[in-house]
Amino acid sequence: MASTARRDAPEPPDFGILKRLARDQLIYLLEQLPGRKDLFIEPDLMSPLDRIANVSVLKQHEVDKLYRVENRPAPSTSDQLCFLVRPRVRTMRYIADIVNADKMSGRSRKYKIIFSPQKFYACEMVLEEEGVFGDVTCDEWSFYLLPLDEDIISMELPEFFRDYFLEGDHRWINSVARALQLLNSLYGPFSRVYGIGRCAKMSYELWRDLEEESENDGQGRKPEIGNIFLMDRDMDYVTALCSQVVYEGLVDDTFRIKCGSVDFGPEVTSSDKSIKVLLNAQDKIFSQIRNEHFSSVFGFLSQKSRNLQAQYDRRQGMDIKQMKNFVSQELKGLKQEHRLLSLHIGACESIMKKKTKQDFQEMIKVEHALLEGFDIRESTSFIEEHIDRQVSPIESLRLMCLLSITENGLIPKDYRSLKTQYLQSYGPEHLLTFHNLKRIGLLTEQAAGETLTAVESRVSKLVTDRAAGKITDAFNSLAKKSNFRAISKKLSLIPRVDGEYNLKMPPDMAYVFSGAYTPLSCKIVEQTERRRTARGATRSALSWRCSWGAAPSPRSPLSASWARREAAGSSS
Repeated sequence: MASTARRDAPEPPDFGILKRLARDQLIYLLEQLPGRKDLFIEPDLMSPLDRIANVSVLKQHEVDKLYRVENRPAPSTSDQLCFLVRPRVRTMRYIADIVNADKMSGRSRKYKIIFSPQKFYACEMVLEEEGVFGDVTCDEWSFYLLPLDEDIISMELPEFFRDYFLEGDHRWINSVARALQLLNSLYGPFSRVYGIGRCAKMSYELWRDLEEESENDGQGRKPEIGNIFLMDRDMDYVTALCSQVVYEGLVDDTFRIKCGSVDFGPEVTSSDKSIKVLLNAQDKIFSQIRNEHFSSVFGFLSQKSRNLQAQYDRRQGMDIKQMKNFVSQELKGLKQEHRLLSLHIGACESIMKKKTKQDFQEMIKVEHALLEGFDIRESTSFIEEHIDRQVSPIESLRLMCLLSITENGLIPKDYRSLKTQYLQSYGPEHLLTFHNLKRIGLLTEQAAGETLTAVESRVSKLVTDRAAGKITDAFNSLAKKSNFRAISKKLSLIPRVDGEYNLKMPPDMAYVFSGAYTPLSCKIVEQTERRRTARGATRSALSWRCSWGAAPSPRSPLSASWARREAAGSSS
C-alpha cells in the first residue's frame, strides 16, 4: 500500500491538547455571562465548534438555544445574547441591528461578542459608528489551531487566501504568528524554521517579535516538532490545480470535506437520509485507503468485504461460551466496520458515476500533456469543447489556469477566445472572476519578453556604473520570471520512468497525480531535508531558500504532517 508508514517514524505530538485548551477557554468565556443565554454562531464556525464543544457541552454551561448568524431578524426571546463570530464588518452590522432594535422597543438585554480567533479594530469602529459599542462586551476566543487527525492540524480560515492574495489584506498574518507561538510554547522550541514567500516571511518575523515580548517557558525542553516549513500558496499553484486521483482527494472533489468531515447523501447511504462521517485515523477503512490511488481502492474494499464476511461466518461453529465472547468483544466492532465499508463503497460508486460524466480520464490526459508541455494546441481545443458543452464551470476555469501557469501565460488570442466562450456559456457575471484570477496571477496573458540585447544592456550599465554588487539582484529579478518548465526541469518534478508508472508500488510522491507530477512544495521539503542532512546541518534561526523564490504551496497553512497532506492532494 502506498500509504504504509515508516516504522522508524516518530510518534506525532499529542495535538489533543489544542482541543482541550480551546474548549476550556470557550467555557470560561461563556461563564462570564452567568445565567441562561442564547448563542448565535457564524455558519463557518459551526463545524469547528462541533469538534471542540458539542451541544451537550454547551448546554452544561447554560446555553439555552443555538442560532445561526443570518440576514434576518433574531428570533431569540432570551435576556442574554452571546455571539460567537468571525471579525467581519457585516457581522458587526447584524449585531448592531439587533441591539438597536431592542433599544427602539425599550427592551433591556445583555450582549456579549466573542471573536474568533481575534478581534480587529475595524469591528470595534463599526460598533461605535452604530452607537452600540457601550452596550456590548467583547472578548477573544484564541482558537488558532484545530486538530483534524492525529497528525493534521488546521487554522480553518477559509477567507485567508482571498483576503491576503487578492485583497492584499494582512490582518490574518497576526493569527498565523500566534498559531506558531502556541505550537512553540506547547511542543518545545522548533529545531529549524524554513520559509518561502512574502507572507511566510512576515509571519515568521511577527512570530519572533511575539516570542521576544513574551516569556518563553519552552526553552530547554525536548522539541516534539522538528522543522517548520512556511510556504505561500502562490508559490505552488500547480499542485492545487491538478486533478486529485487519490481516494481522499476524490472524496473532497465530489462531496467536499469540511473541517475533517463529509456529508454522504442518499446516493451513498442507499436511504433517504444523509450521514455525516469523520474522516480520520479512527475510521479503520478510510485510514487504509485515504492516500491510495483510486485504481487500487475497489480491489482493497472488495478484499475487506470478504474478510469481514469470513469473520461473521466464524459464528457457525461456536459453542455458547465462544458466542458470548464474540458478541461482547467483537460483534460491535465488526458492525461498525461493516457500516463504514458500506459507506466507502457507496462513495466510490458515486465518484465513478460523476467522473465518468465529466470525461475524467480525458481530462487527466490533458493535464498530463500541459504539465509535460506536449500537445498544447490539442489541449486548448479540449478546454474549448469542455466550455462549450458546459460540463463544469469550475473544472473549465481550473484547466484554463493550469494552462496559463504551465505556459507562463496564455497567448493573447487564446486568452480572448477562451474568455469569450466562457462568458457566453456561463454568463457575463464571470467578468469579475477573470479580473480576479488575473490579479493573483492564475490566469494571465503572455507579455512580450525582454530580448537578450536588453538584458545585456542592463548588465552592462550596472558594470559601467560600478554597481557590480547589483548584478546578482538583476539576475535574481530575471529569475523570478522563470516559467514552470525551467522549475520543473531543475527540480525533476516530472518523473522519467522506463515503461508504465507503477501505481500499486509507487517509487515516489508523483503517484498522487498518476505519476505525472511531483508536488513542488513536497519536493522543496524533501530537497531541504536532504541537503541539510548532507551538510551536517548547522543550526540557524531561519533559512530563506531564495533560489526557490521564483517557483510558482500547501492547501492547509499549518499542518504537522504537511508534506504528506500536500502529496495526498487533500484540502483542509
